[in-house]
Amino acid sequence: MNRIEIADLLYDNLYKNKEKLKQQFVESSNKIGFFYLDNLLPKDIALLIYKSFPDVKETVERNSLREHKFTAFQMDKYNAILEEVIYSFQEPKIVDLVSKICDFKEISADKNLYAGGLSLMVKDNFLNPHLDNSHDKDRNKWRVLNLLYYVTPNWQQDFGGNLEIWPNGLKEKQTTIESKFNRLVVMATHQKSWHSVSKVTADNVRCCVSNYYFSEKALLPSDSFHVTTFRGRPKEKMKDIALQLDNKIRSAVRVLFKKGVRENPHQYKKK
Repeated sequence: MNRIEIADLLYDNLYKNKEKLKQQFVESSNKIGFFYLDNLLPKDIALLIYKSFPDVKETVERNSLREHKFTAFQMDKYNAILEEVIYSFQEPKIVDLVSKICDFKEISADKNLYAGGLSLMVKDNFLNPHLDNSHDKDRNKWRVLNLLYYVTPNWQQDFGGNLEIWPNGLKEKQTTIESKFNRLVVMATHQKSWHSVSKVTADNVRCCVSNYYFSEKALLPSDSFHVTTFRGRPKEKMKDIALQLDNKIRSAVRVLFKKGVRENPHQYKKK
């Protein structure tokens, strides 16, 4: 299937559930707006996407105090269906419909897949609580929506690897959104949208298709430029201190070098 055909399927399902999704987003928008939709694509297509994911040996490992996961973004190296499904979320009618569901204006997709693409997590992988970096690669637009499409069959909540959002800050209990097969989660990103991924406990690979939408305007008046900002979990006191220091160092570098000391390699560079 190509991106146009996949986008048609996405549109039909999103439009059919538009009012329910709007209500989900409105009810959570005073903290961290989000909605999710199950059975996003026909099961056979979702399974094909999953089976087409690369082995972790063919991806880029990110392993630090902040996170441990595998990413893939140079899409011409992988099965063509993966590029098609990623860019189906960037078709104008999908961007427009998601924007209307969230009541956002002037939203655009990111053809460069800056920090987007594919995400794979194996046993013991995790993502600490963090705020996504505030801008696109050129620091011209604000990141405003995070789209996560999960495709691992039979994934269960007790396998870990679930999205966690912290609507009341890191001192209060998080809300867990299961990384369920064929589920799309759309989440607002701003200065208060702390989120994380729980440690994977199963001998399995959690596979996710990721996209980000951007805007000329920030979502909150309080929003300001920031690098991806990590914190420790409530019980990780020493780790939290180390991560806060790490945030300050990386932020100071970006004051001196607007686009970083070197160009972020996590972007799709088509040949």
